[in-house]
Amino acid sequence: MRSVRDFMAGVGFFFQGVGWVARNGRWWLFGLIPALIAFAVYVVALVFLGTNATDLAEFLTPFADSWGWRDAFRAMVGVALFLGGLALAVLTFTALTLVIGEPFYEKLSGAVDPVDGVEEQPWWRTLPRSIKDSLVTLGFVLMFTIPLFFLGFIPVVGQTVVPVVGAAISGFFLTVELTTLALERRGMARKQRLALLRGSKPAALGFGVAVFVLFLVPFVAVLAMPAAVAGAALLVRTRLAPGAEAPRVHA
Repeated sequence: MRSVRDFMAGVGFFFQGVGWVARNGRWWLFGLIPALIAFAVYVVALVFLGTNATDLAEFLTPFADSWGWRDAFRAMVGVALFLGGLALAVLTFTALTLVIGEPFYEKLSGAVDPVDGVEEQPWWRTLPRSIKDSLVTLGFVLMFTIPLFFLGFIPVVGQTVVPVVGAAISGFFLTVELTTLALERRGMARKQRLALLRGSKPAALGFGVAVFVLFLVPFVAVLAMPAAVAGAALLVRTRLAPGAEAPRVHA
C-alpha cells in the first residue's frame, strides 16, 4: 500500500510542475524553445521512417522472398519498425531536448529549486558531461527495451505484460534524465543519482510513467517538457534529497 501511495505521490509531482509553470508563464515559454527544436528533428526523422518502412522491411527480410505471405509479413515488420522508431523517439526525446536546452533548463530548474552555494558553470563546460550521461542512460534503456521489442511479438504477453514493463522501464529512466539537473546541483555523480532513485523507486516510477504516457501524445511532449523539468526539480527538492546541500566551493 505504501508503494502505491509513493507511486501516486510521484505522479503528483508532475502536476505540481504543471502548476508551477502555469503560475510562471514566461518560464514555460522559455522552456518551449529547445523542445520545439527537438520536436522538429523527430518529426522529420519519423516521416522519413514512415515513408521508407516498407523498403526497409524488405531489405531486412530477404529470407522471406519465397514466402507466399511475404507481403503481409513485411507489412507487419514495417509497422513494427515504425512503432519501434516512435518508441525510441519517446525514449530519447527528453535526452535530446535536455542536451539542446542545457542552458535553458539549467536556469528553469534553478528557478524552481534554488540551492545556496551553487557555482554556475558555463553551459559549454557542462554540455560534454550532459551528452555523456544521456548516452549512458540511453545504453541502459536499450539494454532493456530491445529484448522487450522482440517479446512484443509474442501473442497475449506482447500486448499486455510487455507494454506495462516497457512503460515502467522507460518512466524510470525518464526520471533519471529529468532529475539530473537538480541532483547535479547537489554535487551528486551518476552512480549516486541512480542509487538515490533506486531507493525511491515507486515515486520515481510514478513521476516518470506519468511523463512517459503524456509524451506518447504528439506535440504534448513539447508543451509538457517545461512542466516535466519543473516537476523533477520539485521531486528532488521535496522528496528525494530535501536536506542535501550543494558542494562547497573552496577559494
